[in-house]
Amino acid sequence: MKQPIRYVAMGTALLLGSLLALPTQSAPGRDPGGPRHDSFRYPSRGAVVDRVPRGHRVFNYRGRPYHFHDGIWYRPLGSRFMVVAPPVGLVVPVLPKGAVLLTIGGVPYYRYGTVYYAHERDGYRVVEPPAEAPVVADPASDELFVYPRQSQSAEQQANDRFECHEWASDQTGYDPTRNGGGVSGDQRAERRSDYLRAMTACLEARGYSVR
Repeated sequence: MKQPIRYVAMGTALLLGSLLALPTQSAPGRDPGGPRHDSFRYPSRGAVVDRVPRGHRVFNYRGRPYHFHDGIWYRPLGSRFMVVAPPVGLVVPVLPKGAVLLTIGGVPYYRYGTVYYAHERDGYRVVEPPAEAPVVADPASDELFVYPRQSQSAEQQANDRFECHEWASDQTGYDPTRNGGGVSGDQRAERRSDYLRAMTACLEARGYSVR
């Protein structure tokens, strides 16, 4: 008999508001009257950026450098950087904020995005997804086609899409990065529709065309 998969949210911030209060240029992820946050999370694998965000760390694994920032991994690509999957076996001293603890088959794992970590004495090792692991969707999309109307850079687009995902997920309780959206089956269709509507409103407020 398969062991149930249990989730424990770690370091999740709750955002206030409702779907009736559509996001403006000052929310979410923006400081009114101040600069934008320098966060850059959940860009698509294979995306190429000009630089890695400030505060990143470099880990060498089997002679190759991997740049790590806020749960996202990068490899040098000439003078730029590509978003990649971390190699299995690489160890980091701390987990990225927002990692989720899952107990699968009686064994604890930590998941951030689609990457799984296992705790060891020297830190957290990147491991293969367990056989019974739920399928994880990319929060950057979920059947939304997003086009920049203001020539936003690839880095800006990734940042905006993730921040809108966080906001929409907090407002609706639906999270496409979790199995079944993290809601019961009878709520899934309605919550997913609410999530996509919230994502659309947020992205359009930031200067994107959404279809």
